[in-house]
Amino acid sequence: MADLEAAMGVESDSVLRLPLRHLAVGTVSLPFGAFILCIYLSVRYDFDLATATHCGVPNYLPSISSAIGEFIPQRYIWRAAIALHSAPRFLLAAMYFNFNKRVMPNYRFYQNAVKVNTVLNVVENLALLGLSFVSSKENYDLHKVFFVVFMVCSECYMLLTFLLLRDQKFRLTSHLERQAFNIKRNLMKANIVSFFVALYFFYRHNTYCEPGMYSVFAFLEYLVVLTNMAFHMAAYYDFHGHSLVVGTDISSPPTTTDPVRAGGLS
Repeated sequence: MADLEAAMGVESDSVLRLPLRHLAVGTVSLPFGAFILCIYLSVRYDFDLATATHCGVPNYLPSISSAIGEFIPQRYIWRAAIALHSAPRFLLAAMYFNFNKRVMPNYRFYQNAVKVNTVLNVVENLALLGLSFVSSKENYDLHKVFFVVFMVCSECYMLLTFLLLRDQKFRLTSHLERQAFNIKRNLMKANIVSFFVALYFFYRHNTYCEPGMYSVFAFLEYLVVLTNMAFHMAAYYDFHGHSLVVGTDISSPPTTTDPVRAGGLS
């Protein structure tokens, strides 16, 4: 962007220039930091209540729903982090829509798949907002609906992203984009395996009430969430050279009759 401005002889008048790699780090750091803090506070100050289950057997780790939704200040920490990170997530969803349109062939099947993948990404973010602001303690049925929608959209988004990019790897134009694909592939596999193994231990806990089974489920639940965060963190590589720019539109320099400021992505 700066080189283009210099080549056109236009003086840079940017109000804000934010590299998208930094935005990706900040976006993921908010829920990651809140997640770690909520788990720590729940174990440190609310251990007995956070690890209690209907079975009454010993457990050592709180579930995510318990850690982020049942206690204060954990509930407010998590909600603030999710609210702050959601706007950049929507921006990155729009960026990935354009990214995938560039990478995919100009055939109806692929272009429709890109649209479906974008919808999955957006709905995943909306469902995360819903399950964060409606805790299981406040409204269990609605919280469960948001959770199911989040998990379905999350798993489908990661799987569809992998399948589309696997077919078009040769269209990834940079080493960083290919590195991002490899990261997404490995994290997608780890996420899916963790999710189904977690379901197995959840079944064992509910069926047999074995000591510690719920703790294993909770740990695998942590892995599901952390691999999901890391998957979205791959935007650091996909958009490493891009920036969010707020400033004067260099394609049509402002005049006294058109003093409009413009924002853009470079």
